[in-house]
Amino acid sequence: MPVETLTYETPQFLHKLLGNDLGSLRLIGDTFGVGITSREGWVRLEGEEDQIAAVREVLTQLEKVRRSGGEVSAGMVRLVAESVQRDTGDAPADAIMQLKLLGSGKRPAVLAKTRGQIAYVQAMRECEVVFGIGPAGTGKTYLAMAQGLHFLKEKLVQRLVLTRPAVEAGEALGFLPGDLKEKIFPYLRPLYDALYDMLEPEEAERLIERGSIEIAPLAYMRGRTLKNAFIILDEAQNTTTEQMLMFLTRLGEGARCVVTGDPSQVDLRRHVKSGLREAVEMLQDVEGVRFVAFAPKDIVRLPVVQRIIEAYQAGRTRKNETQ
Repeated sequence: MPVETLTYETPQFLHKLLGNDLGSLRLIGDTFGVGITSREGWVRLEGEEDQIAAVREVLTQLEKVRRSGGEVSAGMVRLVAESVQRDTGDAPADAIMQLKLLGSGKRPAVLAKTRGQIAYVQAMRECEVVFGIGPAGTGKTYLAMAQGLHFLKEKLVQRLVLTRPAVEAGEALGFLPGDLKEKIFPYLRPLYDALYDMLEPEEAERLIERGSIEIAPLAYMRGRTLKNAFIILDEAQNTTTEQMLMFLTRLGEGARCVVTGDPSQVDLRRHVKSGLREAVEMLQDVEGVRFVAFAPKDIVRLPVVQRIIEAYQAGRTRKNETQ
């Protein structure tokens, strides 16, 4: 049986080529029916000629991403392997790098790492209103933030507005210690975390002080018209139907918005319909609006997170079928 050995300059480069996960080699080998062994900086392939050629193409595409400055992830390895397996003639590395979002200072560029993420970034570039819907860990908020910062730096918008509903911020909010800003901050913390992960702290603070970036609870959007802005509504499954309609009608000239949410994690009171669910029902055929649905395989956190979500989905499906 044919055997081929590929050699890389260092073991560290090979490890990064595989998304820092040697399990990626097993995934590639299983996809194409090729025996793969690796030690130090080399990879040994054993299989039929066409199978070996396919694996070589997968590794070549991943190497292209890595040498172009992109970070490879386990999800990206799966994406490239699936693309080569389908043999559509496209170059997955080119598709990934063409959608590259600006890095900042020492921060690397942000790349779409799964098929769902590629569709999401393309939608944000093409449509005024985009809904990113799916489970936790699929990069819905993170990529929206990266796209917003990209538009801001390219001067395609004048500011970035980040908002999310504070579900518990009703009567109970008054019992929390501190002033209004301190009471609201815990609900907005995930947005700050994503922002500071992409920007140097000094740059983020400067943009917030100048008003180029605004982070506020959804209630603060009422009565406003947002022009020349990129607006992100996070955790949209926790909006009421009235709040969702209010938000979507804030868009002024030159505005774009992204709505993210996970319909399986609604925290609203029982019998209160989610604004996200109503929007999915009402807006499917509206021009300028696009829905991108993420699947568990789009999860870019630890692989165990994907397995947990799949197990929950399977269990809930079985439970619904028996009721």
